[in-house]
Amino acid sequence: MTGATIVDTGPIVALLSDSDRWHGWAKAQFAALRAPLATCEAVMSEAGYLLRGDRRAIEALFGLLERSVLKLEFRLAAEHRGVRALMRRYADVPMSLADGCLVRMSELSDDASVLTLDSDFRIYRRLGRQTIPLVAP
Repeated sequence: MTGATIVDTGPIVALLSDSDRWHGWAKAQFAALRAPLATCEAVMSEAGYLLRGDRRAIEALFGLLERSVLKLEFRLAAEHRGVRALMRRYADVPMSLADGCLVRMSELSDDASVLTLDSDFRIYRRLGRQTIPLVAP
């Protein structure tokens, strides 16, 4: 996963929802970044939940996978111990399962960045004390 861009829920929802305040920013980021962009099933679940009232957006969410704009390469079954340790470390934030997966994904890559709207990623650290490179407004 070297050099990957890891995508959080917020930019996906913003991209697929015309009424989202960050829609224009998200469109520009997805256009500028090289696909496929990495994410995890927990992020897809959060996005699906947040978009649940918009059938067009749900179809577009699956379209991002079908067109290989997004790829699901993280396996929680293989990385659950690392994610659990992160969620324990950041229990006071609190860290969501999706955020834990994304931080763990960043730990598995030498130079990945996280595309996010979530300010908690400015608090999280990878591999103990390293800041996570972010693509954020």
